[in-house]
This record gives sequence, C-alpha cells and structure tokens, in this order.
Amino acid sequence: MGLFDDLGRFLETRIDEFLKNNPQLELQALEEKLYEQEQETRRLLADLRLREKQVEAEILTTAQEIQRWHVRIEKARTAGRKDLAEPAEAHEASLLREGNQKWGQMQVLKERIQQTEELQKKIQIRRQELQVEIKQVKATQAAQASQQRWAVDGWNQSASKVDDPLEQKFQQWETQEELEEMKRKMGR
Repeated sequence: MGLFDDLGRFLETRIDEFLKNNPQLELQALEEKLYEQEQETRRLLADLRLREKQVEAEILTTAQEIQRWHVRIEKARTAGRKDLAEPAEAHEASLLREGNQKWGQMQVLKERIQQTEELQKKIQIRRQELQVEIKQVKATQAAQASQQRWAVDGWNQSASKVDDPLEQKFQQWETQEELEEMKRKMGR
C-alpha cells in the first residue's frame, strides 16, 4: 500500500505544480465543472416543473371530486338519507385531506423550483466571472510571452532605434565613415 500512496502523492504534487504553472487550465476545469452543474440544474428544474404541473392537475381533479361529493351530500341530506350522507361526508373529508397534502406538495415544489432557479443564476454568474478570468489570464500570458520574445529578439531591435542620443551619434559617425569609404573607392 505504501508504494501506491507514494505514487498517489507524487502524482497529486505533479498535477498541482502543473496547474500552478498553467492557471488557465485550472480555471477552464472549474468552468467546465460549473457548466456541468448548470446543465444538471436545468434538468432538475425541468423535472420539478413537470412534477409541479402533475400535482396541480391532481389538485384540480381532487377539487372537482370534492365538489361532486359535496353536491351528493347535500342531495342525500335534502332527501333525508342519513345512511348515504354520513359516509359521503367521511369520503369528502378524506378527499379534503388528500387535497391538503397535494397542496403542501405543490408548495414544497414551488420552493424547490425557486431555490433551484436561484442556484442556476448563481452558477451562471460564476461561469461568466470565470470566463472573464480565463480571458484575463490568457491575455496576461500572451503579454508575458510577447515580453519574453521581445527580451530575446528586442535586444537586436533596440540597437536600431534612434531615440537614444548616443545611438544617433554612432549612426551618424558610421554613416559618415561608409560615405568616406565609398568616395575613396570611387576615387581609385
């Protein structure tokens, strides 16, 4: 087991070093993880909204049943049929309890939908922030790479710049020498 533990620690250390040297990769991995979470949240929202519609339909059906049984109870009472009215009242009470339970389920679903929507917005905002960070890191790295290239290539280029007064004097002197050399060669 010790060998596998050592190997695992070694690999983790190497990965950490690699990510420190390539911060955009770590940010991209985090952005990808947030993207997956956002997709999962969208699926959850779709499921919750579907379930909410189903519960609403069940509540409507239960309410219609309660109305139907309420009418039956009134009919049975009016007709003096206590033998039908009392069991119908018990059935109506059962339907009312069922309706209340479904109403409670719908309220819980609405709360979960709201929480999930808030979570989705937070994930979207964080993804957008990460995308900005990734662009900034890439721009910084590009600028650093450009500076490094300039440090190597720019040394030769800086010699040709005429902003430096000493550089100007040397260029004038070298140009004058070249002209004099050309005159001598032509004079031969």
